[in-house]
Amino acid sequence: MDTRRILLIDAFTDEPLTGNPAGVVPDAAGLDADQMGAIAREINASETAFLTGDDDANRRIRYFTPTQEVDLCGYATVASLVHLYEAGALDGEGSLRTNAGVLDVSIEEGVAWMAQNDPSVETVDLDYDRAAETLGIDPAALRDVGADLPAAVASTGLPFLLVPVNFLEHIAGVDPDPDAVADLAAAYGATGVYLFTFDALDAASTLHARMFAPGAGVPEDPVTGTASGACGAYLHAVDAFDDPPTEMRFEQGHLIDRPGLVRVRVDDGVRVGGRAVTALDGTLVVPPSDDDDIVEA
Repeated sequence: MDTRRILLIDAFTDEPLTGNPAGVVPDAAGLDADQMGAIAREINASETAFLTGDDDANRRIRYFTPTQEVDLCGYATVASLVHLYEAGALDGEGSLRTNAGVLDVSIEEGVAWMAQNDPSVETVDLDYDRAAETLGIDPAALRDVGADLPAAVASTGLPFLLVPVNFLEHIAGVDPDPDAVADLAAAYGATGVYLFTFDALDAASTLHARMFAPGAGVPEDPVTGTASGACGAYLHAVDAFDDPPTEMRFEQGHLIDRPGLVRVRVDDGVRVGGRAVTALDGTLVVPPSDDDDIVEA
């Protein structure tokens, strides 16, 4: 049996057991997709990142949820970058090759930053009654802010259905139907549904958010980098600010006891940044690629 080092790294935080836990396999050379998927199921983090060498970038990186491979994951990227930095394999600027393309990345004073793909923002005529029933929220909480901020599908690598909500208490009280959320996201070609409000917990934060992607095997993501990048692009595209800030701070995860903070910069492009801390460092036994047994910890 093959053994591999596996890390559990909490991203978008500097405190262990907060933020978003990502699995990271620092040396995934020789593992096929089935083995990566089995490891991701065993780790059972929302996403696990697998790093291998690459001729055109510092590393090739692939991402797996417990149910499928996805093209891009912000917090697993941040987790991987902080590990590479701490291992002495990356200092300053570099790049990672993902299924969504090559990402320019950097480390600045312990903060991992990754450039996002060119943003795409398309406002949509959201059926607020359907969305409210799907999310278990009062439709007035959506219509109230929707008059000024329309719902949209935005992407900087992965598409998300962005739904503004008027107050934090309404985001806190949602009771989503997972199957209906998956159907709603799919109806708009989105990976998940990202709710946000400017009614944040911390006065220094731009907004507070929650993200649901049951169709991708993630009932609720504690802190979502790719959705934050998409939301940052959206806020600039719809002129949400009289004086648009270059850098924004997005809260997420506090309502499920995994508080985290995403930094989003929008200028010539979109960049997402955050800190990360290793919570677990160990090894897994990996079965041969033709072995259907569950990975053993």
